Amino acid sequence: TAQIAKDESGRPFIIVRDQGKKKRAHGTEAIKSHILAARTISSIVRSSLGPRGLDKILISPDGDITVTNDGATIMGQMEISNHIAKLLVSLSQSQDAEIGDGTTGVVVLAGALLEQASELIDKGIHPIRIADGYDAACEVAVKELDAISDSIPFSRDSTENLKKVAKTSLGSKIVSKAHDQFANMAVDAVLSVADLERKDVDFELIKVDGKVGGALEDSLLVNGVIIDKDFSHPQMPSQVQDAKLAILTCAFEPPKPKTKHKLDITSVEEFRELQKYEQDKFAEMIAQIKDTGANVVICQWGFDDEANHLLLTNNLPAVRWVGGPEIELIAIATNGRIVPRFEDLSASKLGSAGTVREKTFGTTREKMLVIEDCANSRAVTCFLRGSNKMIIDEAKRSLHDALCVVRNLVVDNRIVYGGGAAEIACSLAVEREAVKETGLEQYPMRAFADALDSVPMALAENSGLSPIEEVSELKARQGKGEGRGRLGVDCMQTGS
Repeated sequence: TAQIAKDESGRPFIIVRDQGKKKRAHGTEAIKSHILAARTISSIVRSSLGPRGLDKILISPDGDITVTNDGATIMGQMEISNHIAKLLVSLSQSQDAEIGDGTTGVVVLAGALLEQASELIDKGIHPIRIADGYDAACEVAVKELDAISDSIPFSRDSTENLKKVAKTSLGSKIVSKAHDQFANMAVDAVLSVADLERKDVDFELIKVDGKVGGALEDSLLVNGVIIDKDFSHPQMPSQVQDAKLAILTCAFEPPKPKTKHKLDITSVEEFRELQKYEQDKFAEMIAQIKDTGANVVICQWGFDDEANHLLLTNNLPAVRWVGGPEIELIAIATNGRIVPRFEDLSASKLGSAGTVREKTFGTTREKMLVIEDCANSRAVTCFLRGSNKMIIDEAKRSLHDALCVVRNLVVDNRIVYGGGAAEIACSLAVEREAVKETGLEQYPMRAFADALDSVPMALAENSGLSPIEEVSELKARQGKGEGRGRLGVDCMQTGS
């Protein structure tokens, strides 16, 4: 609290009270406060883990509403001042950037590890010894994961396994009612752009776009590019077969003098001459485009109505004001070259596509341009529909996770089983090793094993089951050697 007082000459000054009550936290006290911050963050996202985990509604300072189940999005939109909590946010975001999925799980696990560490500190074990024990336990857990992992075969023709894994990723999202369709879309998109020999997937070639309207089930995968534009004149044909595209990033207008000269017009005849010069120049430019064999023009800049009319009379459909990223995608998809100077346009620089058509949406006559059956079949667009913007945004995030999961399988085709099965197997393995330790490391290793149980616990809790009973039974059955690394929490009550 602060109080304003005045001196004898009437000048105000501020007295800050309670300065003596402020103190610096250090040692165990500081560690405890950090752990508390991390546990708080972890407990917020814990309830959104798994197929029965619920979504969060986040309201930004501007009043924008986001409904999401994605851990990285929830964490990214929180206003956090504590620096340890910020570390957990960056953990979740780096998981999203690197792996693409599992953003909630890593935060829940990190929170559980710190919670267990807090109890060990109470017992008087030094943080360095705890960290060493955790490292040893981590090595054991990674070895166990290698041991229980299965390699799943797949090819461009047999994609069932990939679809199953994509469906697992989509199961906890809002799109789960259409997860068969979204899983197929994710697998087809990744395999279209994947280089299976080099085990490489170029995400630049997959564009995810959305338009409000329709239902989630109306979403589709287009082998080509969709851009949020239409032909520049309503009377231009709405569909062009066997299209040859001229892709221009130069201005489509008569050349302007580069110097600072100006043109003085003193009579009507001179003005008409200038107008005729401009028209002739336009006609010449259009003739030049037609001579190269192009029958569609994609232009990054605008052109005036006169040019538009001339394009219409010459049967040359055109699209104007196409953004830079879209121009690049169109060029990649159609194997065309971007033309920065009009004089450089030639037949060899044209892109080719099977169809360029306008797609109309709903009763509002909104249109988008679909360029499909392109020369380079590796560029694809996932086009999502949904009843409102929130659903489309969440569907984009869900599809991104599914695409990343399929990409990870192309890079390394090993899997472990879900429902907390892998975590329980690792927990048992770490416990077995902990007993063999003679030193202090035994305690942190046991704590690590208990922390691993937090994932199946959270899954059971979110599914309305009794978490302790469920996890105890699973550990007992896996401990007896029944379904090692395969028995997990049955969240959906399917009996599998």
